[in-house]
Amino acid sequence: MSALPGRALIVVENLSVPFDRRVWQECQTLTGHGWEVEVICPLGTKRDTETEVVIDGVRIHRYPLVAATGGPQGYLKEYGTALWHTNRLIKRIQKRAPVDVVHLCNPPDLLFLPALRAKARGARIIFDQHDLVPELYLSRFREKRDSMYWAMRLLEWGTYRTADTVIATNESYRAVATGRGRVPVEDTFVVRSAPAVERFRLRDAEPALARGREHLLCYLGVMGPQDGVDYAIRALADLAERRDDWHAVFMGTGDAFDDVVALSHAYGLDDRVTFTGRISDEDVLRHLSTASVCLAPDPRNPLNDVSTMNKIMEYMAMGRPVVSFDLVEARVSAGEAAVYARPNDVGEFAGLVSELLDDPRRRAAMGEIGVERVSGPLSWTNSEKELLAAYESATRGR
Repeated sequence: MSALPGRALIVVENLSVPFDRRVWQECQTLTGHGWEVEVICPLGTKRDTETEVVIDGVRIHRYPLVAATGGPQGYLKEYGTALWHTNRLIKRIQKRAPVDVVHLCNPPDLLFLPALRAKARGARIIFDQHDLVPELYLSRFREKRDSMYWAMRLLEWGTYRTADTVIATNESYRAVATGRGRVPVEDTFVVRSAPAVERFRLRDAEPALARGREHLLCYLGVMGPQDGVDYAIRALADLAERRDDWHAVFMGTGDAFDDVVALSHAYGLDDRVTFTGRISDEDVLRHLSTASVCLAPDPRNPLNDVSTMNKIMEYMAMGRPVVSFDLVEARVSAGEAAVYARPNDVGEFAGLVSELLDDPRRRAAMGEIGVERVSGPLSWTNSEKELLAAYESATRGR
């Protein structure tokens, strides 16, 4: 039985909505089950640019935000601005009509602060833990647990303590919530991120996208320091010494974008690698439909080993074979739809790409396994049951 519908306010800071696919799927599930849903999020740059809009029954409030660059100080400025706007918008929304649930999507683990006002007025708090922020800090900025790391642990603890219910993206995150977070297991729910399979339909392959080569290799996703695009470039430099029948396309952007473009140039890959930046969904599908192999070069670090990579799920939805480093949650997601190199070993990564390029039968079989996984046990249909159960748990007895 789903929760008695009410008013839900979803707060997200690091992406605009509906560009944030996970948040948008949650919105659609909730509205489809009778909930009135509002969202607070930042403005997008090329899309999601209206400050207030209603889309498919969801009212979205957006605020201006300049994404951080550089070190932790830049993030303090970004997060301070986000908190000010979030607090302002929560007050405005609450003044119009109280909300029953405030659904907080991290990072950062600061959003519980403006949510306290709504909690004091009876709202239940759901913490949707998209990232382990302390591990993100270790993976991106520091390898040692310094004072900033422990400050982030404290903020995470504050979010756990404020929340009535915790949503985790996988079992590894749930173990953190029940372990160091001391959240009762009955108050935790695993809502895996899953691609909307109806969006990922194969187009006819376009050989021209491979720039005259036989094979197209694809990377899709964010390009931050922890995402391993530099590992992919070094692996491709190795691959270029083995064979010349491929071209690679990197789709996406991030604050490591300029660095990886420069690295590609330094390795002499200008005619072998194309960086598209952020492109339309249709262009993404065109490239993935043509790809022989897709790349998931996320290196092993404290965050990546236990995180679910959306790019892997989307590659699988398109029936593409994947090469990944051997990470705990990468194996949980992909199973036999991927092959796994020793963590951070770019030579072995390149070798596995080469092996797959030589084996079209294996590529096809891996692609079929991926489609079966995202259409079955890893589908959003299963995730939305957990989402509704989390809402029922949070609102029980209200």
